[in-house]
Amino acid sequence: MDWNKIREDFPMLQNKKMQGKRLVFLDNASTTFKPQCVIDEVVRYYKDITCNSHRGDYDLCFNMDNEVLKSRTLISKFINSEVNEVVFTSGTTMSINLLAFGLGMTYLSKGDEIVISEAEHASNSLPWFEIAKLRGANIKFVPLDINGRITLDNLKSVLTHKTKIVALAHIGNVLGYEIDLKSFSKLIHSYGAFFVVDGAQSVPHKKIDFKDSDIDFLSFSGHKMCGPTGIGVVVGKYSLLNSIPSFLNGGGNNISFNTCLDVSYLDAPYRFEAGTLNLEGVIGLGKAVEYLMSIGMENIEQRERYLKQYALDKISKLDNVIVYNKDAEGAIITFNVKGVFAQDEATLLNSKGIALRSGEHCAKMLVDFLKTPATCRASLYFYTNEEELDIFINALEKGGDFLDAYFND
Repeated sequence: MDWNKIREDFPMLQNKKMQGKRLVFLDNASTTFKPQCVIDEVVRYYKDITCNSHRGDYDLCFNMDNEVLKSRTLISKFINSEVNEVVFTSGTTMSINLLAFGLGMTYLSKGDEIVISEAEHASNSLPWFEIAKLRGANIKFVPLDINGRITLDNLKSVLTHKTKIVALAHIGNVLGYEIDLKSFSKLIHSYGAFFVVDGAQSVPHKKIDFKDSDIDFLSFSGHKMCGPTGIGVVVGKYSLLNSIPSFLNGGGNNISFNTCLDVSYLDAPYRFEAGTLNLEGVIGLGKAVEYLMSIGMENIEQRERYLKQYALDKISKLDNVIVYNKDAEGAIITFNVKGVFAQDEATLLNSKGIALRSGEHCAKMLVDFLKTPATCRASLYFYTNEEELDIFINALEKGGDFLDAYFND
């Protein structure tokens, strides 16, 4: 695989600068750059095929219906689900809110339990907090092991006959540890609970098999996988999707309604797609999925594993850097420079053209576990290269005081 050739697909990687330095982008867990083919597809929507979907009996509308179906079909192939199990949303946050409301209003009663972990992103925490309050349910937390990993035994220790929903990230957005979906699913289902998976940090990076893993729901965002912003997906087992209500209702998700307040809703996926879809996003995401499949998710995972180890091997030679997740599976390196506040370090790195995340990373419950108020996070993608990592590691070695960003070259 010619990875340098692949980099040519991304306009943002071509001679871009930040602070007058070559841009080194290491914030791919937040969002990713878009290949030219995705950009062209979004432009094609606006230039050549602009129309609404499922709103007209004319050729443009019919053609748009087929474009949406094409993207839905590509995504179902990408994660191995049925086509009618793919629901378009605005992103992972909306997907999980949709599931929290739908499952909560249908299956939760007072005293029931929702299980999450303290390593979860806000998007996989706050929706469950709110539905728990609304339904009188209880939130329980899976204990993390000494490294911050969620183990099968630790999960088993908190499951009871009252557990109705387990909601966990496949790969955590801070520490990057991966859970085994199939074994977790088997355990969770043995207690009669639903397994809701946040795939925001896994779907863009590795092959996912929805059917084989036997999870109940999977959510992910387009912008983290070379697609447009404002588009995402929730995939769910068809029978379960049809058992829950949509929390967003309006045009396009119903069969009929009348002055007697009788309403008949469509089956999944359409019952969850009220209003006009983000059609340029749908089309762009389909193209992004097609692009990723052309590279091969196994190749992407292997490339990222190599890049991460390349960086870790060099960082291990520095005595001023603390790495919190050396053994994590995800393409995430979470670290601090000794004696330097995380956001000061990020400011210094910014002055050298290096873009990465610092702070709590929207996982604010993890602060107590890490015993530090903030960390820096370098997150890689398949288009990252060794030269960029060398620039990053050289900056770690020489940097320290954020004032260097202003007073030193």
